[in-house]
Amino acid sequence: MYARMTMPDVNLLHVLVAGVVAMVLGGLWYSPVLFAKTWAKLANINEEAAKKEAPMAYLKMFVTALISAYVLAVFVGFAGAATFGEGAMIGLWLWLGFIFTVTMSSVIFEKRSWKLWLINNGYQLVLMLISGGLLAAWK
Repeated sequence: MYARMTMPDVNLLHVLVAGVVAMVLGGLWYSPVLFAKTWAKLANINEEAAKKEAPMAYLKMFVTALISAYVLAVFVGFAGAATFGEGAMIGLWLWLGFIFTVTMSSVIFEKRSWKLWLINNGYQLVLMLISGGLLAAWK
């Protein structure tokens, strides 16, 4: 017999804030202050083309950040996480189980740089920890 699963309540304002956090963190992470130069070189980013595509790229990234934050909020709800630490732990496990493992194929099969992988996945890990913590603590 299967138990009926009830979807947890998700506060869309919290999801919106987590989406904004993703954009702010990404703006800092991929800025000249941190990893912009190394990331652009390793990812073969053309600065001129990137500037032209930036508005649409940022819009697309914001939409994906909102989707990610919503799904993370659902997992936080299912887990019953109620503190920043508990939410961060949910973020860690989701990062490890889904982001780490899926993106590892770019290193294994596409022979992409470990350094590029670390920059991109470091951002994702920090984001999942912060967002998970905020979504759990802010109820």
